Amino acid sequence: MRHTPVFWLICLASTACAGPPVEAPTGFDGASNGLVDHAAHAKDREDFDEIETIEDGLGPLYNAQSCRECHQDPISGGASQITELRVGHRGKYGQFENPEIPIARGEAIIRNRSLVNDRAICPNGQFPATEIHQRAPQSENVRALRVSITLLGDGFVEAVTDQALIDLARQQCRASGNKICGQVIRVPILEAPGETGVGRFGWKNQHASLLSFSADAYLNEMGITSALMPDEVTRLCDTAAQPNDKPDDEGLLGIDRFARFIRATKAPARDVVLAATPEAGIGAKLFNTTGCATCHVPTLVTAPTGTRINGGKFTVPAALGRKTFHPYSDFLLHDVGTGDGIVVAMEEHYGRDMYKIQWKDISYPGFVTTANKIRTAPLWGLRLRTRLMHDGVSVTIADAIARHGKEAEQSARKFAALPPTDREALLAFLNSL
Repeated sequence: MRHTPVFWLICLASTACAGPPVEAPTGFDGASNGLVDHAAHAKDREDFDEIETIEDGLGPLYNAQSCRECHQDPISGGASQITELRVGHRGKYGQFENPEIPIARGEAIIRNRSLVNDRAICPNGQFPATEIHQRAPQSENVRALRVSITLLGDGFVEAVTDQALIDLARQQCRASGNKICGQVIRVPILEAPGETGVGRFGWKNQHASLLSFSADAYLNEMGITSALMPDEVTRLCDTAAQPNDKPDDEGLLGIDRFARFIRATKAPARDVVLAATPEAGIGAKLFNTTGCATCHVPTLVTAPTGTRINGGKFTVPAALGRKTFHPYSDFLLHDVGTGDGIVVAMEEHYGRDMYKIQWKDISYPGFVTTANKIRTAPLWGLRLRTRLMHDGVSVTIADAIARHGKEAEQSARKFAALPPTDREALLAFLNSL
């Protein structure tokens, strides 16, 4: 059949003629998923692995010296046992409020962030008497740990349309009679001032794009400022030129390479030997019948190639477009009874001459309902983890399941009620992920 030019214009603007999606590449070989060539991916990985120094802008407050420090198991971009500390307190009306943490013997106060950095660059030879390490005040009785999880395959997560996640939340709610309702929040996209997107990165879904996520990690985990997050948490002991993140010989910032590296990673691969066993096959069916798959959604599909996302700042390339992948997550916020009571959000600031968005942890009406909710943990790569749940406190899969309550209570009860052989089958399936 011969089609007219008009037909093809309509076809290109929709998914009707895109054909069936293809499986996203998986593996732990460190190779690119096709987004960039091997040389570019290797250079991006070198930047991801690079140890930052004080001269580069490390600190003054920080948690890690490189991206790899928190994300390297079994390869760069993976998970780790590293946790971060967040604290706060309840206000007069029970709402979460951020701490005020004095440093330098009260010379400065760190405000508007629940994150407590574990490390600092001084006292040192240049500033021998300057004490800036943070210590959580006794008044901050809302306390939580957050464990680092894998970033591998997150380029496919970013390429899922906002509407797909919104539709998924609605379908959950309808199908469960309003008992399981993933929450969607719209968050600012740092590289597209004034634009927002559906949050999907971070334990509280505080970011919609990988570039925004990278700028956040650079500032809050390593103390490296960038064009997207130009303000240091404190300037005490700080001698590096601002912003710290400078273009390299190719004109790329560190945050650009971070985002491109993650976008080019393959999705975590399953244990093909265990996955092929009859026991794991039975477990996969039980995963659905117990209701686990309601939130730990097995399969998602990315947007068609050419779709513009992130406020129009990123176009889905062929390597990420129309790909089927298996994260075992809906990337929505849920209350499963383990929430830490901490609100993490982005606050909009309007300057006199320009509009910018700066990182803040705040509690205001649009986000206060997220206090006891956590993003559904993706289960891909689960078999490689020894510390589970958002806080890393659970050390066995069975223990992690037993902690599930609220929206997940019925599924946890169904798991506990299974005959021993069925429980073992379901655990075999999970151990294949």
